[in-house]
Amino acid sequence: MVPSWLHLVAGLSLATGFLIAGWIAWDEWHDPQHMWIMNVVWPITALFGTVIALAGYLRYGRLASRSHMMAMKKGGEGETPFPVMVAKGASHCGSGCTLGDLLAEWLAYFVPVVAVWFGWHTVFAEKMFAVWILDFIFAFVIGVAFQYFTIKPMRQLSVGQGLVQAVKADTLSLTAWQVGMYGFMAIAQFILFRRLLGTPLEVASMEFWFMMQLAMIAGFITSYPVNWWLLHRGIKEKM
Repeated sequence: MVPSWLHLVAGLSLATGFLIAGWIAWDEWHDPQHMWIMNVVWPITALFGTVIALAGYLRYGRLASRSHMMAMKKGGEGETPFPVMVAKGASHCGSGCTLGDLLAEWLAYFVPVVAVWFGWHTVFAEKMFAVWILDFIFAFVIGVAFQYFTIKPMRQLSVGQGLVQAVKADTLSLTAWQVGMYGFMAIAQFILFRRLLGTPLEVASMEFWFMMQLAMIAGFITSYPVNWWLLHRGIKEKM
């Protein structure tokens, strides 16, 4: 049985994420990001990063708004530290993973046969493992799209070249993110909920999405060193 305090914490965390994401979107509406895709990345990151994402946006996100770019070019603002660039790169990848996971999880919930197509009841006894394949596909497609709309205009590439570079930039980062996310969700499902609380972790519950918030933070942690390497090698663009 899920304790009432956990239900309350889950609800407060989810509500905080939605409120902060909404406020950031509102702020960006009045002062958009210089790189338009970041207008999507910051609110999505706030859905799981909550107050941490808000602090990052206020400190560094606003520096990349259109109204601040001229001051940065003139030297009026300091250059973003490399560790922060890495964090933004990881969040850029993670926002695609988050959006893909949201879509995949709800699709499999409302249309269970989708999980069957990916091996539930045949390859996997657990529905969650089949849905993870769908999660990865959705996250990969959306993540590559996010990278494409970042890399192509910055490097002035053709469509084909942009897609190739987007795949190179996102594959390792996304895989590292999903490993962290999958690992945490496995612990949450099989140990925290089924073993300790005696109840499965269901998609249509606040507790599931609270665990997903924490899982996305785990994904950020596992993808951070990969993004450090990708940015250092110039495979991903600095943001």
